[in-house]
Amino acid sequence: MGHRPVKETAWVVRLGAVPYAQALELQEQLRVKRQEGELPDVLLLLEHPPVYTRGRRSRDADELAFRPEWYAEQGIEIVTVPRGGLLTYHGPGQLVGYPIVRIKDVVSHVQALEDVLVAALADEGIAAHSRPEDGPAYMGVWVDGERKLASVGVHVAHHVSTHGFAANVDNDMRPWEWVTACGLPGVRMTSIADERGETALTRPPANEPLALERPPSETLERFSGHVVRRFAERFERKLSEVPFEALGVELTDPDEPVAVAGPIS
Repeated sequence: MGHRPVKETAWVVRLGAVPYAQALELQEQLRVKRQEGELPDVLLLLEHPPVYTRGRRSRDADELAFRPEWYAEQGIEIVTVPRGGLLTYHGPGQLVGYPIVRIKDVVSHVQALEDVLVAALADEGIAAHSRPEDGPAYMGVWVDGERKLASVGVHVAHHVSTHGFAANVDNDMRPWEWVTACGLPGVRMTSIADERGETALTRPPANEPLALERPPSETLERFSGHVVRRFAERFERKLSEVPFEALGVELTDPDEPVAVAGPIS
């Protein structure tokens, strides 16, 4: 009988809620460590306070319906980042994943991330799919070909990828309506909660302010477990959850949350 090949080990670190600038700094430090072989592949799972991030092709006139000051009044940051793609939104209740991994091909890596999300959503009873035939503007994961549930955008330097994906779980969806999401006028953004008819969670009254933070829901925690399992399958890795300290990095903010170690179920 033949022997199964031994899978490479990758680490999973759950960070909780992390300001976007901190996460950007963390990714850069981990990218260097991964390039130098000081770490295995790492999957960071986290949430962000409300923030719009803009890719290399972003333009104000095409994406922002209001002045930056208006978004600031709503509690939303606007940050330009060195990833592919256009504008996207992050906020509490959305699962963000940053795989810091060595790759050979960008297109295959993006497709693998889309496959992970499609499979994880199937675990939640939601039939989703990617749209590679429609070109780079349609990267991400869609429901019924018209509602976008998850965004994907990566940056690769010296064969190591940063950035990754963001899946709408039960986040407030109003900020998507205040911009041109992903450079696609008229695109309809959706979430796991929306697909289940739980719009009271995702579209509160217009006069209700955005929540800058909130405890993760049972749905988000369960979905993150699906993502971890499907990531291990698709990337053929043996995953191990490790605490933040195992990464061997320090951030400027001393209140940076520390992940709790635990077994992969």
